[in-house]
Order: sequence, then structure tokens, then C-alpha cells
Amino acid sequence: MNLSPEKKIAGVLAPLFALRTETDLGVGDLEALRQFIDWAAAIGFKIVQLLPINEMGGDHSPYNAISAVALEPTTLHLAPGSPVDLSQEDYDEVIAQNDLEKLRKGPVKHDRVRSLKIDLLKKSFANFSRRADEDGAYTTAFDAFCETEAAWLVDYAFFRALMGENGNRETWDQWREEHRTADSARDWLAAQSPEKQAWFDERARFYRYVQWIAHLQWTAIKSYAEERGVGLMGDIPFGVNYYSADVYSRRDEFALDWSGGAPPEPYFKDDEFTQKWGQNWGIPLYRWDVMRTRELAWWRQRVRGVRKIFHVFRIDHVLGFYRIYAFPWRPVLNPEFLALSWDEMRERTGGAIPQFYPRDDATWENCEANRREGEDYLRAVLEESGETRVVGEDLGTVPDYVRPSLHSLGAAGFKIPQWEVKHGRVTRGEDYEHLSVTTYATHDHKPVRAMWDEAQDKTAATQDQAREDLRKIAEFAGIEPREGLDYLRDFYPAIMSALFKSNAWIAVVMITDLLGRKDRFNVPGTASNSNWSRRMQKTVAGLDASPAIRKRLAVIRELLEKTRRI
Repeated sequence: MNLSPEKKIAGVLAPLFALRTETDLGVGDLEALRQFIDWAAAIGFKIVQLLPINEMGGDHSPYNAISAVALEPTTLHLAPGSPVDLSQEDYDEVIAQNDLEKLRKGPVKHDRVRSLKIDLLKKSFANFSRRADEDGAYTTAFDAFCETEAAWLVDYAFFRALMGENGNRETWDQWREEHRTADSARDWLAAQSPEKQAWFDERARFYRYVQWIAHLQWTAIKSYAEERGVGLMGDIPFGVNYYSADVYSRRDEFALDWSGGAPPEPYFKDDEFTQKWGQNWGIPLYRWDVMRTRELAWWRQRVRGVRKIFHVFRIDHVLGFYRIYAFPWRPVLNPEFLALSWDEMRERTGGAIPQFYPRDDATWENCEANRREGEDYLRAVLEESGETRVVGEDLGTVPDYVRPSLHSLGAAGFKIPQWEVKHGRVTRGEDYEHLSVTTYATHDHKPVRAMWDEAQDKTAATQDQAREDLRKIAEFAGIEPREGLDYLRDFYPAIMSALFKSNAWIAVVMITDLLGRKDRFNVPGTASNSNWSRRMQKTVAGLDASPAIRKRLAVIRELLEKTRRI
């Protein structure tokens, strides 16, 4: 793959869970991704961007994974003939216990889909174990994988097996007392009967097996994408789940009494807490002092995992390397703090206040220290990434030193046209730094079509904001406001043309914007059931079959050719 920034390209962002095929098991999987790669390549896109694919916890957020390296089992394509040890009889037996028609309709039913896929993987593992008993050489590749990945895999599998002892919940501080630390849990296991120990070890081996299958399938899809001339773009969240195998096993590398997030953000008007206090993500802060003594081994391990699968990866909230906004309370307490004044909040926390960590940007000295340390940490990431390209999501409250710092390191930043405003004027696309990625929306934002409808809805609380965003997008695209302006006929082709004409290295279009739809994948700061579960209405094959969509995408193909992004 030649993804040199010297050549401008375009990509499409699609959450994997949102994709559909006629035979999926209620969630987008690697077969859906294979079909989507073909679909994107035919249009002329050179990048398919995904959200994080690490194993999710109970809230089903891809940005709150229970492992920084382990892959999400529901992404796997499980069917007879796929690269798993699964017979037609095994498959039919499990499927018969589920209503696939209901699973495929509407949003992802995460718990039910996970249960179904784990049942199929257990069948596969039983077949694998039986064959291994018959032929010792059968496990050679599996054993090699376990040895190569031991630095994270051993702790992860132990954590997952312990989850099984505690109702399959990842909330380790609510587990049985003897399981709440890794040391006490290993002491507990050593005191069990040989039969119990063997049963526990086999459970841990199952989770190692699942990760082996995931490794095989994901590296295969990377090779397939290369054959089609498409690069896969992954995502590393800056933080990691408080309730993760990483925090459980390496507790001294995390500051657990503070929760990372983002400062108050008036743009996201859907959530009152976000506007007043900020976004409290609940991620533990990093003990950079401890990590440095270990040469940032944990971060290097994360990067090695992602580069095996992706050609490019985006670091979500790259600002966190420089400084991160932190709360002295866990997100579960957010409702209690919402109504408090600043003084009442301080009284409640014993004087601790939400603040930037390790220091704010109030003085030149602080800014310089944040910049210097952030660059040190990012250099380790870039060293480990090798030929894999790195993009930093530098959105939100961005200190003046961050973007020049990223540029000096050779990492691309982000450009949201309606947010790139200087001295009251929207920055022209031709003035964008070439080493950048531009898009109108990420997974957190409303699609442009949703803004369009809100701008015309007098009852919408966000009408004024939608109108202002559209005004800026229109200015960026050179559109003169006039009566009778139609979204699909007039606005859509103009804004797509402006995005592709920009000087940015990669121009990315979210799948909903590409199709002119209003569906939103996540609303920051909320716990809506639609977050991380919304699926496309049509299958990937159905997108090809729709005359209206084909006509729209013919326009996109023509624009990509005109702007030389193909």
C-alpha cells in the first residue's frame, strides 16, 4: 500500500457494527467489511475508516474497551467454511436456538448477538481441542501465537476467565473479595482443587483461542484490502476502560482516583452535564512517571497490535498526550454533581476540582512542559508504528502548541471545515495543511443532512446552531444562500466537491453523509440506547442495487476523478 501523504486520497468512515449483509448474525462482521471494501474501491475510495475494534464492555462503546489489544469477538465471521473449526451441524444447532430474523432487524442487540457468537466459538473451540488431542502438531500455530502475544494475552485471558467467576461482569472492584486484585486472584486459584484449576485454565485457553481466530481473520482482511488497493484506517482511543484487563493487571500504571475527559463544551447541546462540567469519560489517568520507567511498554504494545491490522490509525483525543481534563469523581456520580454550584462541588470533593492533568496551560512554562512531554510520548508511538501512518484527532479545546507539535512529528491532524474559523472567516480548503485529514463529521457528530432538517425546524432546540454550522459549510463550499436550495440537488454535490478539492491529504466522508442520511451513531455525554447500535437500512449489496444511491455515487466518483483523489 502506497499511502504517502504526497498523494491526495479519499476515504469513507463506517462503524463495522452498522454494516449489513443478507447472512449476518445481527451485527456487521468481517464478511460485511470484505463486501464494503469492494463497494468502496469501486467508487474510488482508497481508505475505509473504522471505529475501535477492541473487545467492548457492558456499555457496548468501542471507546470503552475491556482490553487495549484484544479484539471484539462479535466482529468475527462465523459460518461453516469460514476459517474456524465449525461444521454445518454445529452451526445449525446454535442458530436453531436464535431468531435470526429478529436479530437482523433494527439496531444491534449486543448482548444477544454476543451470546450467539460465543456459543459458536465454543463449538469451534471444542472441535479444535479434540483435534489437538488427536494430533499434537495441530496446535503449532496456536501455540506460536500465544507465545508471541504473551505480554498481553496471559493477563487478558486470566481477566476474562475471572469475569466468568463473577457473572461475566468486568467491574472488578465489585467482584468477590479474593478476585479484586490480580495477586489475590492467583492466590485463590492456587488454593483450588486440581479439577477446578484445570477447568479455569481451559476457560482461559478458550479466550486465547478466540483471540487467535480474531488475529487470523483480521490479518486476512488487511491482506484482502491491500489486494483491492484500499487501506484500512483504525482507531486507538487515548484512554482505556477503568474496568479493563489492562488496569486490573497493571494497576500501578494508572491513577484510579481521577477520571479523564474533556472540558465544558457548549457545542454538544444534547447533554446538560457536558455543557456545565464537561465530558467525564471515566478513563483512569496514566501514571506517566511509572510508564516512563518501563519505556512506555504498554503503549508500544497497543501500537504493535493495531499496526498488524491497519495501514493507518487515528489516535482519538491525541490532546491527552499533552494534557487531559480530569474529574475527581467517577461518571456514575455525574447526576449528583449536575445541580451543584462550584463551591458546593468543592465541598463535596474535599477541595479537589476538575482540572487539566498533569498541568493546565495557564502559563508559558506549563505550555512548554506539556508540549515537551507530549512529544516524548508520541515519539514512542511513532517509533513503534513503523510504516503505519498516524493521524491525531486534535479537536475540541486545542492549545496553540498542539498542531505545530503534531506537524513537527509528522502526524496528520484533523480539519472539520465548520470548525476551522480564523478572525471570523472560515478557512478555505486550499489553505489546509497538506498533512491533515478533513471531514464534515465524525462518529460523534450529526450528519449534515440532520443539520439541514434541524435548521428548518422551528421547534428544534438546536435550530440556531444548525443554521450557523450550515452557514459555515456553505461558506467553505462557496454556496450562495438562496430560496429553494435543495439539499441533494444543490448542497450535497457542492460540499462534497469542496471537501475533495481541499489541500488535505485525506478527505473522509462518513457513510451517512455519503448516502445523504440523518442517522447518528453516538451522542456524546448521553446513554441513549441508539448509541453504538444503529445499523444501515440496506445491506452492502443493497447499496449497489439502489438506482438512487448509484446515481449519487456516480457524482462522487466524478468528483474524485476531477480532484485527482483517484
